[in-house]
Amino acid sequence: MEAPTKAITPYLEQEVFSWSPEQLILKTYDVFLSAAKQRDIVRMNRALVQLMEALNFEAGEIAVRLYRLYEYCQRCVWERRYEEAITIIQGLREAWAEAFGFD
Repeated sequence: MEAPTKAITPYLEQEVFSWSPEQLILKTYDVFLSAAKQRDIVRMNRALVQLMEALNFEAGEIAVRLYRLYEYCQRCVWERRYEEAITIIQGLREAWAEAFGFD
């Protein structure tokens, strides 16, 4: 039996579409952290994949380093080393929030 899907209200959908790329990145970090609290490996991995896909490799070395960090977090998740992945993602979220001026 399939789990029921939550309907997205038009208001919520419009709100998401109005988010800046910076807000989307922060929200993706939030999704990871929320999933980590629930030990939801699938959602944690999806968030990491989204973060990896959002990287702009034309930006240089920073994108490569972030990609490697996200890969490392994926390994931590699959090896059930959740706290290590949470620490890394929380630190990145805080750094980006400050850089984006959302702190």
